[in-house]
Amino acid sequence: MSDGQGGADLGPLLAQFQLTDSGFPSGMYTLSHGLEGYAQLGLVGPDGLRALLTDLLYHSVGPADAAALVLAHRAVRADDWDRLVEVDRRLHAIKLSREQRTASVRTGRQVLDTAASAFAVPEGDRLAGLVADRTTPGNHAVVVGTLYAGLDVPVERAVAGDLYAFAASWAAAAVRLARTDFRRAQALLREVRPDIAAVAATALAAADPRDLHGAAFVADTVSAAHERAQARLFVT
Repeated sequence: MSDGQGGADLGPLLAQFQLTDSGFPSGMYTLSHGLEGYAQLGLVGPDGLRALLTDLLYHSVGPADAAALVLAHRAVRADDWDRLVEVDRRLHAIKLSREQRTASVRTGRQVLDTAASAFAVPEGDRLAGLVADRTTPGNHAVVVGTLYAGLDVPVERAVAGDLYAFAASWAAAAVRLARTDFRRAQALLREVRPDIAAVAATALAAADPRDLHGAAFVADTVSAAHERAQARLFVT
């Protein structure tokens, strides 16, 4: 979609805006990404939000979901669907928490369902078929990586945008849980920009599904406790 004056094609950028918009019906608004569990156990207050968010970015989301997005994007661009399935299965296996594993697949499949009408790229249709016949689980990061590739969003922008979307969703959950207010949440997003850039760079260095890993043991333990909480605002 040119600007009519020789400008760059803005189609991929606009598609990325749509996919990362908080209004996109992926179900992300139902997730606190583990924050509710920390709040219920009294393990985090307003002063500890940045440290917890950056810990999750560097040690959980970055080397697992962000790296999987990168590898899925590259696999689709190379038309290597066996590699994409390997990435998806590996990501599913390293998610030790049942609620995180379930949420990743649920939101991924929800994105796929909506993408059929929102984007209608053949890559999304092909992945939907693989998920439907249970060849691959369809984790959220792999689904969006596939769609970004099909929409010609460069992998660098794709992973940076998705990491920002995670941080924004996490910050919004912090507001809903009364851990912070709207202004401080926006300041938090400004503060973690360098961390997002660093985590994106590390994810872009992933070369093999075996590079996917996560080492957030406290977060996994908190998630296990959250599964059994008597009252929950969020599903994770």
